[in-house]
Amino acid sequence: MNTVAECTVPEKILLAAHQLEEHGQSPFSAEALIVASWQKFPRTFGLKGYADQYPDSNKVLSCIMGERGLAKRGWLSKMGQKLYSLTREGKQVVVRLQSGGEAPPAAGHIKIPRDQEKLLLSLLGTPAVSKFEEGLKDELNFSDACRFWGIQDSMQGEALAARLDHIKANLASVERLLAGSSAELSNGRSVSRDELNLLTAVHEYLEDHFSRHLSLLRNRVTRN
Repeated sequence: MNTVAECTVPEKILLAAHQLEEHGQSPFSAEALIVASWQKFPRTFGLKGYADQYPDSNKVLSCIMGERGLAKRGWLSKMGQKLYSLTREGKQVVVRLQSGGEAPPAAGHIKIPRDQEKLLLSLLGTPAVSKFEEGLKDELNFSDACRFWGIQDSMQGEALAARLDHIKANLASVERLLAGSSAELSNGRSVSRDELNLLTAVHEYLEDHFSRHLSLLRNRVTRN
């Protein structure tokens, strides 16, 4: 049986994150998680030589953002600049740990089709997603939208509509495939349903915010 004392470092951070959410902090900041992890497990997360006085922030941050970190495992979802929340899978791990069971393996058993994986990686790497996550919607411009959709402002109306429909349909398809879980892509990145919801939110926001630009492109082609 797995006890709290036997938990791995990432599992202890996950328990601290759960404690934050139980106290109404959701999403919570990276700084709040650093302090909560140290307060809950001072011997594990205390600064060497000063464990009772200061937390070792690097130890927590590396477990959040590292290659095997909580975000890539699909246990934490990034909600904004240095803001996180527990995913459904993360909450399931907490339940298992608190009941004395072992944590389930990291995500990765779900296979995403290659063309959809390529689309996801392209979307996730765009400035539009970064600005949206960091609460910088006002700084989004039509150039950011075009990069997100993979279009040019000279694209014809039917092709433009097809591209937008293609993105929306594939995001919905991958969301159904994950069914609340997460999957590991070929580059090692884990994609959760929360991230798919983020991409859908960005897509819908850009469509609404730049509806006039899109309408002008469609009408310009119609007149030709």
